[in-house]
Parts: sequence; C-alpha cells; structure tokens
Amino acid sequence: MHRDQVVGALLILVAVVGIVIYTWLIFFSAWSLLVLQLTAFIAVAVVLGIIGWVGYALATTPPPKPIEEIEKEVQKALEEIEKQVSSEEQPSGEQRREGST
Repeated sequence: MHRDQVVGALLILVAVVGIVIYTWLIFFSAWSLLVLQLTAFIAVAVVLGIIGWVGYALATTPPPKPIEEIEKEVQKALEEIEKQVSSEEQPSGEQRREGST
C-alpha cells in the first residue's frame, strides 16, 4: 500500500470511530445535553469566527487602484518596452560600417 492509501484508511477509521462515539454520547450517555450544547456552540463559533475574519480582512485591506491608473501604468510600461526594442533594432555606427564594406 502507498502512504496515501494508509493515510486514507486511517482517516476513514477515525471518522467511523468518531461517529460511533458521538452517537453514543448523544443517545446513550448522561451528558447528551452537554454534548449537543457544545456541538452547537462550536459550530456557531466557527461560522461567526469565519465571518469576523472576512470582515477584518475587508476592513484592513487597502482599496485597489482605480482602473484608469492601472491603464496609465500599463501604457507607460508598453511605451518603455517599445523604446527598448526600437533602440536594439537600430544598428550602431560601427555595425553599419562593417556591414557596408
């Protein structure tokens, strides 16, 4: 068996054992009400925590640049590249002399 298959089999085993234990705790133990309360609390806390995290990320992230500013930067970069390409295509004085002889 490959390592991934072993890990997969262990995860299945852990899930099945967890389901059995959780079922026993809810339906057959004296702590069923506490288990349900804890489960509901954890589920709600996780969801609200994720919502809070997204809110924090939105509140602390700077707004993006306006599209007009980005277009100007792109146009400027393209013009610089065109200048570099055109200057590389024109042969220098020495190259013209060598080619003409």
